[in-house]
Amino acid sequence: MSYKSDIEIAQEASMKVINEVAAELDIPEEYVENYGKYKAKIDYNILRDYQDKPDGKLILVTAITPTPAGEGKTTTTVGLGDALSRLGNKTVIALREPSLGPVFGIKGGAAGGGYAQVVPMEDINLHFTGDIHAVTTANNLIAAMLDNHIQQGNPLGIDPRQIVWKRCMDMNDRQLRFITDGLGGKPNGTPREDGFDISVASEVMAVLCLASDIRDLKERIARMVIAYTYDGKPVTAGDIKAQGAVAALMKDALKPNLVQTLENTPAFIHGGPFANIAHGCNSVVATKLALKMGDYVVTEAGFGADLGAEKFLDIKCRASGLRPDAVVIVATARALKHHGGVAKADLNNENIPALEVGIENLLKHVENITQNFGLPAVVAINEFPTDTRAEMDFIEQKCRELGVNAVLSQVWAKGGEGGEALAKEVIRAIDEEKNEFRFTYDTDMPVKEKIEAIAKKIYGADGVDYLGKTSKQIADLEAMGFGNLPVCIAKTQYSLSDDPQKLGRPSGFNVAVRNVKPSVGAGFIVVLTGDIMTMPGLPKVPAAEAIDVDDSGKISGLF
Repeated sequence: MSYKSDIEIAQEASMKVINEVAAELDIPEEYVENYGKYKAKIDYNILRDYQDKPDGKLILVTAITPTPAGEGKTTTTVGLGDALSRLGNKTVIALREPSLGPVFGIKGGAAGGGYAQVVPMEDINLHFTGDIHAVTTANNLIAAMLDNHIQQGNPLGIDPRQIVWKRCMDMNDRQLRFITDGLGGKPNGTPREDGFDISVASEVMAVLCLASDIRDLKERIARMVIAYTYDGKPVTAGDIKAQGAVAALMKDALKPNLVQTLENTPAFIHGGPFANIAHGCNSVVATKLALKMGDYVVTEAGFGADLGAEKFLDIKCRASGLRPDAVVIVATARALKHHGGVAKADLNNENIPALEVGIENLLKHVENITQNFGLPAVVAINEFPTDTRAEMDFIEQKCRELGVNAVLSQVWAKGGEGGEALAKEVIRAIDEEKNEFRFTYDTDMPVKEKIEAIAKKIYGADGVDYLGKTSKQIADLEAMGFGNLPVCIAKTQYSLSDDPQKLGRPSGFNVAVRNVKPSVGAGFIVVLTGDIMTMPGLPKVPAAEAIDVDDSGKISGLF
């Protein structure tokens, strides 16, 4: 059987003019800023008019540990939103913006799949409304002003060897990870070791997603630590007077973007921090706006529940006051068999013994959500044509043993219709199950205790190894007064451990911390573990090789 590609399905979609979508959410026209016929920015100041309106129910979608077999988290998020709409509920979806790095790297697109997509798919994947470009430019303005400060006499006494602010670009480019710049003599700057991060891993992106308004944005920018002086004191973006210009560059980027699904369910797509490096959630402003507009809001957090969901709950919820009403954990039989040791080429074959091993990964994520965070959970089994009834029965039985219902999701093939059973179970969980939400740790705990709480409770580690100077880095941050911040752990997405080769539910391991740095503007401490990179590289065969555009401007090759 042949299937249409995601982009072919998206290009056949019948979209509503975006003003009509906004009108259905009761958004007055003065708050709608059009970007063509099918995209708009919504002025977040509308929240002032809706501050007394009760919030809808918030549903967080997360997943098992990712595999090459695919899990379909965004597809499930979109399909669940469409299903809730089909059941007569006013529903809004809240997603992150795709980064050009994964679009041209492995994924080839990140707007859902099959008949559960957000559209216009090509625009969303390529440039969209320019938010990530604004983040890139704002980040690099700080870098330029920092180096210029040193060039123009360095009145703050910045040590060029202790500059922690990197330039960025929204592309996977390993060649730029470690560079030397400022060469060519005194007119060209101060020679130093430098490097680039991918834009979505930058603190500017994190700040965009956590800021509540333009004033809060400026205050967060001013607090960002960019370097240290010769005597070890932190230098901030505010010290070089960058916050005003940076905020000016980002004033439009701060406004959430409104689009729609294939079934015309409204969707806010705003912000794009990576979940293996940054905090991996869409913007607080977009989520809060969606909650004022809908009875149900479906949002997602990146990668597995050990990364995006943990950071959504321990960082975003703590900073914003948001509280999920239920969590959906997405899994596939194929991915669970991969966690059980089956090679990708053999995943289409029924293999209950492998599933029995691999399902432990899913059960760990379920335990994290229900027992650690105290939230109602539903498992969504994202259906593939090769799945067997025996495999589905096995997954459902194992989930029931943990007191969680598993529901077959057919949204890829059937859109919202294929998600109605899932939607009904999520509504039941919200209405009937206890919600005893709690954080993994208290922020007044020492930094090491917070790191160890996540490593032991969420990852299942025995402990944490602090390599090199990391213990001193932590002690210095606590001495500077940053010790009460939450921690954002940068870790491989491919394992519950910090070793991407340890699939399933590993045990008997320690997490290796190799660098610790402050993201004071974002409001957390970044802890880098294992071999995680803040500038990814392209794979052997990048998705970019398959992307093209014809003479009429029609794009092909986006998955």
